[in-house]
Amino acid sequence: MGLRKQLTDKAMGFSARAMERLFADEKRAQRIAEVIGSVQRGKAAADKTQTVVMHQLNFATRADFKDIGRSLSSLKKRIKVLDEKLNRA
Repeated sequence: MGLRKQLTDKAMGFSARAMERLFADEKRAQRIAEVIGSVQRGKAAADKTQTVVMHQLNFATRADFKDIGRSLSSLKKRIKVLDEKLNRA
């Protein structure tokens, strides 16, 4: 077994034991879950606000680029099909 694999396995073992100790107390585990939920809600709110501000400033968001990419991909497929039909005719 290589050194990298050994180090990875050792680190995973340490982190697994640390997580077991961290979540051993039910009250602590519940509090951690609540904090994680709060962080996720905060991030969602920040993302939503960022999107609104970007649109108000007429800037494209990451989601806008993804939508455009999907549309472009769809158009490329349609062009390919039409090109094949024209070449057969």
